[in-house]
Amino acid sequence: MSKRDYYEVLGISKNASEADLKKAYRRAAQKHHPDRNPDSKESENKFKECKEAYEVLSDSRKRAAYDQFGHAGVDPSMGGGGYGAAGAGASFSDIFGDVFGDIFGGGRAGGRGGGQRVYRGSDLRYNLDLSLEEAVAGTTVKIRVPTQVTCDACNGSGAKPGSSPTTCTTCGGQGQVRMQQGFFSLQQTCPRCHGNGSIISDPCQKCHGKGRIQEHKTLSVKVPAGVDTGDRIRLANEGEAGESGGPPGDLYVQIQVREHPIFVREENHLYCEVPISFVTAALGGELEVPTLNGRGSLKIPAETQSGRMFRIRGKGVKPVRGGPVGDLICKVKVETPVKLNRKQKDLLRAFADEVEQGGHHRHSPQATTWLDGVKKFFDSLGG
Repeated sequence: MSKRDYYEVLGISKNASEADLKKAYRRAAQKHHPDRNPDSKESENKFKECKEAYEVLSDSRKRAAYDQFGHAGVDPSMGGGGYGAAGAGASFSDIFGDVFGDIFGGGRAGGRGGGQRVYRGSDLRYNLDLSLEEAVAGTTVKIRVPTQVTCDACNGSGAKPGSSPTTCTTCGGQGQVRMQQGFFSLQQTCPRCHGNGSIISDPCQKCHGKGRIQEHKTLSVKVPAGVDTGDRIRLANEGEAGESGGPPGDLYVQIQVREHPIFVREENHLYCEVPISFVTAALGGELEVPTLNGRGSLKIPAETQSGRMFRIRGKGVKPVRGGPVGDLICKVKVETPVKLNRKQKDLLRAFADEVEQGGHHRHSPQATTWLDGVKKFFDSLGG
């Protein structure tokens, strides 16, 4: 299958600047990222396509070769040792470190000078389940998070205490080596230090040269009032420790509010269904209804129909980002009596007879209107 033009993939022109290229890539990659499109093979393929296009066009030499020779200029299988191989072994962190370093972690913190290269730690996510009451009122919870922390024996260097990493002599501490193949120059990760720029000849026994160890840590999370499902709380520097002593990532606490047996939340309003007897619906009355902060009173006017909505102002949710408090909206549901004894049934029959004598249309206007509509419908069929 032929590949699409890289400029077309990212939606930019051939004379787009580096800033425009990066902006287009960020937008396209965020749109098709697998985390945002789980179980979508199409999005996964488009994400890879964007990644490949950016790898080529963000490198001035690769871009020049692509502009001159097309895909053949960057595909090693087409001869001439194109530039495609340079990106084949690139990791997710390598590609996104510059563009998404603040979001996903893994960005490089070290320069190109000699010595050990350091990397920012990965960001972590913790799913926090809350009750509706906790989400509306706010709370403080303790969470236990598994994470990579800096090894205290070697302070993250990976080298045995008393020793230190040495600069890689193959790449001179750059982490990359350059190979010349014909008129193409190919840059690859150093095979000796694997891109670290340094060699650990005597590794730390506690972390086995990794500079990090797996631990659990307990954190206190302050949940502000008014949060809802999908909100995130960022705990800076509480993610994984960086490699080789690099800065840590962040921890994102993802909020999930459990279903409530009585209330349903929609933005800043709360909804509930209130069953009432047909006597209360007909004659009116006053009911006690629940709210999240105590009992409330609801006045039912006479002749209330099932499904009518009543609003109790200020009994909803205060928005987490500020603004007026929402309302509690009660939907009444007229309940048909069940398990009637003979006397109660006789009373209802007597009531029905009385209603019929007084004129059914006077007491049941909706039913009368509906029956008139049905009669007209059947008359039109007969005609």
